[in-house]
Amino acid sequence: MIEKIIIVTNNVLSDTSFRGNHRVDFIEGSLLDVLIKVRDYIHLGHRLMTHPLMGSIKPNQTPYKTVAITLKAYESVDLNSLILIENSIEITLKLLNNKPPRNWPEEVLEDYRAVDFELIKNALN
Repeated sequence: MIEKIIIVTNNVLSDTSFRGNHRVDFIEGSLLDVLIKVRDYIHLGHRLMTHPLMGSIKPNQTPYKTVAITLKAYESVDLNSLILIENSIEITLKLLNNKPPRNWPEEVLEDYRAVDFELIKNALN
C-alpha cells in the first residue's frame, strides 16, 4: 500500500497541481515558514516523505519549497524526521543570515517555481 501524503508548500504551482490528488497545506509565507510548518506536523507525529532540502538550490537562493509528509500522524515522534527538519531549519537560517534572498524578477520566480515543482513531482514518482 502506498502511504497517503500531505503536501506542504508555498509554491502555487505545487498547490494547484497536487490539490485534488493529495491534501495540500498551502503556506502564505517564506521557505523558512514552510520548514517550520513541516516541523510542527512532525511534532504531531507525521513523518517526512521527502527531504526538506532536496535539490541543489540553496534555501537563500529560492523562495519556494515543497515537502511531502505522511497524512497519518503516528503515536510517537519520528526522531529521524525531527532531526532532518531541525537540521534543515538550522542550515536555512545560517544561509539566510549570511546572504539574504534577492528580490527576483517574475520570470526568475517562475523558473524557481518550476524547479521546485519538478523536484517534488519526481520525488513522488
